[in-house]
Amino acid sequence: MNQITSFRAWRNALSIGAGLFSLASCAQSHPAPEPISTLNSNTVSEQRATAVFASGCFWGTEYYFKRQPGVVSTTVGYIGGQVDHPTYKQVCTGTTGHYEATLVEYDPTQVDYETLARLFFETHDPNQQNGQGPDIGPQYRSAIFYTNDAEKATAEKLIRLLRAKGNAVATVLLPSSRFWPAEDYHQDYYDEKGGRPYCHKYTPRF
Repeated sequence: MNQITSFRAWRNALSIGAGLFSLASCAQSHPAPEPISTLNSNTVSEQRATAVFASGCFWGTEYYFKRQPGVVSTTVGYIGGQVDHPTYKQVCTGTTGHYEATLVEYDPTQVDYETLARLFFETHDPNQQNGQGPDIGPQYRSAIFYTNDAEKATAEKLIRLLRAKGNAVATVLLPSSRFWPAEDYHQDYYDEKGGRPYCHKYTPRF
């Protein structure tokens, strides 16, 4: 079973009822599913590619990518840290090194990577350091996790364009690594709960 196939199998196994869990605080802890390897995952299938973006609370990041034509599915989770099987409670401490992020599976015949990267920069404040909106902490930093040189070059180009417009871009570019899906109750949060993101909004920047 290849990476994309296993990814789809995990997605299909998610419980629709997971949205009923309460999210009152970071104090809750539920076991996280097995990791998804994102290394070179964009080359697994000619009809599917993946990209990983971190822009603050992953609920808001996912909200906008789910609505982008050409996106097949989204998964929120944790990436970039040094702890295996991280839980939300652990990541909330800001000590595991993880970012809250969204893994985006898309059809490259319908939408390209640059379009997704532009959407990333236009749906959060890439100039804010150490957080996003009222969410402060290392897990909420702005980052793009690239899987190849082409993705990195695209992100670098967009950052140059933004800086030329006077933006002090804080977004960091990091090589992609093991992605740990978050607990079920975090998946598709706004579709399950209703409402709109509290610290993400669309702002034209290019």
